[in-house]
Amino acid sequence: MLLLNRKKGERLIIGDNIEITVIDVQGESVKLGISAPRSVSVYRKEIYDDIVRSNRQAVENMAEIGEKIKVLQDIIRKDD
Repeated sequence: MLLLNRKKGERLIIGDNIEITVIDVQGESVKLGISAPRSVSVYRKEIYDDIVRSNRQAVENMAEIGEKIKVLQDIIRKDD
């Protein structure tokens, strides 16, 4: 992990097209401004973790639904 000290108004550059600016510092709170292309997703960590958890759950549910569909298809074939 890279650790940097920045003051209000100072910036960081990530790659060629992401810029982070320290907007304000009040006590232990830091306000950041992030400039990035629209194709780059920027999330707070807790929101990103929720997205990952939801995606994993959706994949698990899809596998379960797929199994249930196969059972129903087998039942339909037997009735024909």
